[in-house]
Amino acid sequence: MTRYVPCANIARNDEDFRLAKEDYVAAADMGEILAVVHSHPDRPPLPSPADLDACEEGGIPWHIVHVGKDDAGAVVASEIHTFAPSGYEAPLLGLPFVHGVHDCYALIRRWYKQERGIVLPDFERRDGWWDDGVQNLYLDNYAKAGFEVVPDGVADLQVGDVILMQIRSKNHPNHAGIYIDGGWQWMIHHEYGQLSCKVVYGGHWLQVTRAVLRYRSQGS
Repeated sequence: MTRYVPCANIARNDEDFRLAKEDYVAAADMGEILAVVHSHPDRPPLPSPADLDACEEGGIPWHIVHVGKDDAGAVVASEIHTFAPSGYEAPLLGLPFVHGVHDCYALIRRWYKQERGIVLPDFERRDGWWDDGVQNLYLDNYAKAGFEVVPDGVADLQVGDVILMQIRSKNHPNHAGIYIDGGWQWMIHHEYGQLSCKVVYGGHWLQVTRAVLRYRSQGS
């Protein structure tokens, strides 16, 4: 018997969709998950880059339902758009920020997969984790992901190094970018609420830098 299991959308705003991990696990405990369904209120049911990425990660089809109001003001569901994993890879630059899907750590994971063929582990992270004084996403997990601290820091930057920064956080580094070019000091990063982009590494970014990490097998 096929069953629809409601799950929470834990995204902080009305534009994004992020499935609660514990709800997904609970649904999986009931049996095989056949598809993920979510709605797009008052906008076309076309997948965003974040939707396409999450579909690839999950490995199962997604259905997006358009929800609106009829002439009487009643909420109605209409068009359904279905898509499935197809090998989609999100671009590195120009993506809107969606915490946990398209954020600074997700950009690092995409760069290493696309440029080095290395699949880094993902880590569960709450939006605003840098303010709770408990979770320390980067410092707690960099060794598990295969990185080590570069003793000479920015004085020994190499392409692919991860630059840890502290921005508007009282507790610990909460932002990261990847050094991609030694000639012009380019860094790519995905700042909260901004599009993923390429910037010259220096000035403000240098001032807020707290550590440099290097993948252990880099150059081997």
